[in-house]
Amino acid sequence: MVGRGGIDEQVKEIYGYHMSPPQKTTVYLDAGEYRRLKLLAAEDGRAPAALIREAVSEYAARRLPRRRAQSIGAGRSGRKDLSERAEQLLAGLGRPR
Repeated sequence: MVGRGGIDEQVKEIYGYHMSPPQKTTVYLDAGEYRRLKLLAAEDGRAPAALIREAVSEYAARRLPRRRAQSIGAGRSGRKDLSERAEQLLAGLGRPR
């Protein structure tokens, strides 16, 4: 069932609301590959598209280096004891003055 914004409710259930809508693509398979895909999907009780998404995700994870978050190291204080003193430094934070 298509919900507001034109996004299928089942897609929302699978991906949640934290991701942008999935992009649609077409994959051409020969007859043998398609039969094997359908068989594997039936054995797992999953949709063939779910197996393809999983396969692409695993392939990309093996082939592409993981990007380091740009925020790592952005807030360097120059203090070496900051982590040991975190509780002391944050005490009272969020309380009215």
